[in-house]
Amino acid sequence: MTTRKSILRSALSGAVVSALITVSSTFAAPQLVDRIAAVVDKDIIAVSSLEKRVAEIALRAQEKNMQLPPEDVLRKQVLDQLVNETLQLTMAKRYSINIPDVELNAAISQIAAQNRMSPEQLVNKLALEGKTIEQFVGSIRNEMMMHRVSQGVVRSRIRVSEQEIDNFLRSAQAQFWISPDFRLGHILIGLPQSPSPEQIVAAEAKANGIYEKLQAGERFDELAVAESSGGAALQGGDLGFRKSSELPTLFAEIAPTLELGEVAAPARSQAGFHILKLIDKKGETKQIVSQVKARHILLKTSTILTDTKAEQNLASIRQDIIDGKVEFASMAKEHSEDIGSKLSGGDLGWTEPGAFVPNFRDMLQQLPIGQLSEPFKSQFGWHVVEVLDRRNEDMTEEAIRRKARELLTSRRMEDETQVWLQELRDDAFIEIKI
Repeated sequence: MTTRKSILRSALSGAVVSALITVSSTFAAPQLVDRIAAVVDKDIIAVSSLEKRVAEIALRAQEKNMQLPPEDVLRKQVLDQLVNETLQLTMAKRYSINIPDVELNAAISQIAAQNRMSPEQLVNKLALEGKTIEQFVGSIRNEMMMHRVSQGVVRSRIRVSEQEIDNFLRSAQAQFWISPDFRLGHILIGLPQSPSPEQIVAAEAKANGIYEKLQAGERFDELAVAESSGGAALQGGDLGFRKSSELPTLFAEIAPTLELGEVAAPARSQAGFHILKLIDKKGETKQIVSQVKARHILLKTSTILTDTKAEQNLASIRQDIIDGKVEFASMAKEHSEDIGSKLSGGDLGWTEPGAFVPNFRDMLQQLPIGQLSEPFKSQFGWHVVEVLDRRNEDMTEEAIRRKARELLTSRRMEDETQVWLQELRDDAFIEIKI
């Protein structure tokens, strides 16, 4: 296990870490006899911790030229925050939440990148704030632990009904959110306000000629600059990403019919003849997934049924099924220890292979349809499995509903988190000493 100093060294150079240690020592505040600011169950919040947090907030406010409330108000708010953090960290420890070093390293690197800082600049900032390496890494670890426990506990408290999802998906906001973003190229061969038949014929002929050139491989952006009278002509006709609801009606009808890189034939509107190219698309919710229909027999090992015996028993059952002496379903009902599938003859139904544990998933993916596997082991025990069929299923509707559920859950997170924190405070022994 790496130490906190070595964790930071993976994100910063050793020389930089050494500099941080030196500078932190230089800027360290004088050691005072500490007092207790608050008692939270079995933990205490020291006055020094309170003063340090107040100083950090004051420094950030100064950097942003922001006015702070009166000192007594600020200290009360900071102490409340420290109480909440203490309660959350206690809960995180209760759930045995730990942040692996690799995640901590990634978070430190991301902090530096987001603030557009080099390692040396990050060192200087820490030194000016009077923080040591241990304090910096510890604060990041604590923040990650608090986030993880609040996300886990609070999300489990939020229930989003199917009716709520239905109501949301019918809203105009959801329709906008669901629709993909199209990046279109546009060439316009314009027409005057009241064009003559001859002008219409000439414009259509010119548009068709440009379309033929595009089909022959000429560059869309170059033809747009040279020929288009559209507003984005000088940008090569690039309209940028737009939701279908933000596009002109004609464009919104054509865009979903195009494959990436495809150019549509000229289409007429009051403004003239339009040639559209689908440059890119993002946010599409269409989701086709591979599913497998399988059945299995599971034997769990114990002090009595060893690995060797379980494998031998399954091999014997498998051979009897192959020889036609017994039916798979009857053997599953009689011998399988998978409570969820044994009553249906071991049938697992249509499922995505990724829903299973790795060993089982790998076997499902490699096994031919109709072939009975050799006995193999997973974390649950020993299996024989048979793939009955495979299919590709359009799960677009399920994917949309899953995204809607996640969005509705996220909207409630802030309020529910505050309710949860208040419940923690109500259930805890909290004594303010100052």
